[in-house]
Amino acid sequence: MLDKIKAKSFVLVLVLFAGAFFVGRFTAQVVATGGIGIQRAADGNWGLSFQEEGQPPVANATFEELAKYDAYYAENTKDKVLYLTFDCGFENGNTPAILEALKKHNAKATFFVVGNYLSTSPDLVKQMLEEGHNVGNHSYHHPDMTQMGKEEFAKELGELEQLYEQTTGKPMVKYYRPPQGKYSENNLKIAKELGYKTFFWSLAYVDWKQDSQPTHEEAFDKLLKRVHPGAIVLLHNTSKTNGEILDELLTKWEGMGYTFKSLDELPGMSTENTQKNEEKTPEDNTQE
Repeated sequence: MLDKIKAKSFVLVLVLFAGAFFVGRFTAQVVATGGIGIQRAADGNWGLSFQEEGQPPVANATFEELAKYDAYYAENTKDKVLYLTFDCGFENGNTPAILEALKKHNAKATFFVVGNYLSTSPDLVKQMLEEGHNVGNHSYHHPDMTQMGKEEFAKELGELEQLYEQTTGKPMVKYYRPPQGKYSENNLKIAKELGYKTFFWSLAYVDWKQDSQPTHEEAFDKLLKRVHPGAIVLLHNTSKTNGEILDELLTKWEGMGYTFKSLDELPGMSTENTQKNEEKTPEDNTQE
């Protein structure tokens, strides 16, 4: 009988020891990874979790983590201000309506373009500049930049810078948006070393699918419920829905008390990154 009690006690001690070991190991893993959200996010795309209406979403990385690399996804503020951005992969007729709506509301946006857009739509790019908008770097070929070393990364951005200056006669603002939303901590380091500020977003919706565009009601449902103070808004210029609703959307946001600012006006942004170079004029060397 005594032997059985001893055996049971031994088994119990063994189970408790094993349990303590695994709990301790799990706790160590949580502590060890708790401060490297940027590295964890490198395994996938930029991601957001919208948890409370009218509040900023939970992102892959915090404001503080991104700030180390001159990167942003929103402004950390309670002021009702929005930063409008558009990703431009190609032109399909919606950008003129977008520009018209922005002009009507005196809202300055940033258009992140790729090589194809610059090559095929130089007049629209020049119009963006003439109307006070920024044109940022979305890479030349829109690849997965996380697979690149510094030399290849710099080449991808540099080719677009060169085409931009040939097209507009002006140097390109050092604003970068990762293609496909894919990034790594190393990407952020390289971009900063190249003088770039990286811009993610805190408000977006599925607007890029050409064969299944959201209805106006679906778009408003997402964009009005998810809007929050300090949001960097990502919309795609290729969206027919965006071209149709933007005027009304801006009106609705204004009715909610929001105003619009340029990325240049984000706290911590230096004036050296602005695109307003009055000494240069566009050259007549547009690539068709």
